[in-house]
Amino acid sequence: MNDSALLEVEDVWAGYIKDLDILQGVNFRILPGELVAVIGPNGAGKSTLAKTIFGLLTPHRGKITFKGENISGLKSNQIVQRGMCYVPQIANVFPSLSVEENLEMGAFIRNIALSPLKDKIFASFPALANRRNQRAGTLSGGERQMLAMGKALMLEPNLLLLDEPSAALSPLLVNSVFEQIKQINQQGTAIVLVEQNARKALAMADRGYVLDTGRDRFSGPGLDLLNDPKVAELYLGAGKAH
Repeated sequence: MNDSALLEVEDVWAGYIKDLDILQGVNFRILPGELVAVIGPNGAGKSTLAKTIFGLLTPHRGKITFKGENISGLKSNQIVQRGMCYVPQIANVFPSLSVEENLEMGAFIRNIALSPLKDKIFASFPALANRRNQRAGTLSGGERQMLAMGKALMLEPNLLLLDEPSAALSPLLVNSVFEQIKQINQQGTAIVLVEQNARKALAMADRGYVLDTGRDRFSGPGLDLLNDPKVAELYLGAGKAH
């Protein structure tokens, strides 16, 4: 374990079916305050890595350390209490509740006054402030994604795991969501960004990891990976985002 790492994944093997591991010896680390992108082709294990870090899957081998503590095998609710939040790609808001009620649900484990926290989230996401009494199910895709991130930020986590936040969004909304992600990171929250939009993710990341068939094939500063001919050829396509 590197003492300066906020999260360290060491030689982790994990999957959904016994003896059929999606992750096959993955190594990964993120420092406090970093924004680290995880990219790779479909089926590479990106979302599986996020779910394993967050305790939705239990590693069969290897170790996951968060803030110096081995969290391998802990349940998600125990991991949340240690300062990590996860925003899944789908089903990430309560559609029948209002925007404000969703934020309150996000802070369910906190025994503090929520108004200052909500005010902070609404200041960061002005589009949500204008819809605070609106049912979440009636929001646009981009607004739902922002609400999901805001809900997670109600816990003021040290680390935020975002699983494909730009999936199925229009290009305009993608830019808006990525801008919000950048702002969250600049306010001090470390972010693991699992993302199909590889070019955009690497362009804003401090560092990146390229997963392929369950292994970390490449890692390095985001811009270095973006400009690496081998990474571009294999994972970024001929001049267009994937």
